Amino acid sequence: MRILVLGGAGFIGRHAVAAIRAKGHVVTIGSRHAASANPSSCLKVRFHELTDVADWVPIIAGFDVVLNCVGILRERWGERYDAVHHRAPECIARACASAGVRFVHVSALGLSSDASSGFIRSKVAGENGIRASGADYSIVRPSLLDGVDGYGSRWLRRVANWPVHFVPADATGALAALDVDDLGAALAVLCEMRDARAHREIELGGSDALTIRELLAALRSSGRAKPWVVAVPAFCVRAVAHVFDVLHATPLSWGHVELMRRDNRPEFNALPSLLGRAPKRIGALAARRLRRYDLLVRHH
Repeated sequence: MRILVLGGAGFIGRHAVAAIRAKGHVVTIGSRHAASANPSSCLKVRFHELTDVADWVPIIAGFDVVLNCVGILRERWGERYDAVHHRAPECIARACASAGVRFVHVSALGLSSDASSGFIRSKVAGENGIRASGADYSIVRPSLLDGVDGYGSRWLRRVANWPVHFVPADATGALAALDVDDLGAALAVLCEMRDARAHREIELGGSDALTIRELLAALRSSGRAKPWVVAVPAFCVRAVAHVFDVLHATPLSWGHVELMRRDNRPEFNALPSLLGRAPKRIGALAARRLRRYDLLVRHH
């Protein structure tokens, strides 16, 4: 199969590309940072500029499947939530419908149309547009992701090893964090499906449902003293998150704060059936992976 992975150079995309190629399929990476040195396997795509169906018709031509892993944490440099999370995915889906190309779209778990975060509302709008497109689609909603090569997950592991854990007082939702390799493997399986009617909208999560406080404890390196836990009032967290959004500092955004306030775990977890095994345990993997990552950084 010929598969176009949009956002294939990003955190999720890299793992999806590796899993799809391991199955013997031909992958083209679509990215704003596409390597010009290898044009046969890379395609430069600027999502926020491609918000018309006609823009996507020539891009998807010749592919059997389009996998969309594109997302932005914050708006910047002309990239807006509505364009990247809503209008572009909807147009891709409509182009896929007209060309008979399967479309797999990575969204997020725990979305709500009444959220105040533009990040969340744009994701909801994108899903609605895909549903109405007429495409052969699968919408994939993963919970919080873990992996050493992710900006947010690396930051979360470092915070886990601080002597003090600052936890939002109202962050009582349970997070079923999953390993990004597991997500990549599941996406590869979905791309191969000939009949995806039973997998139109699926939710994926890890084995354990933990609050953010419990997750930080699970990610903490063994042998470290028990941290002090400080519950930060909700109004302080909101103010800090908005400041971070303005400064583009740390992965903590207002959208993430809203997601932590409610459960972020699958109602029905499709991950075990897609993988044919249980999901990997996040806490058991964290310390080993971080040590390997640090060794690689020092050697390079």
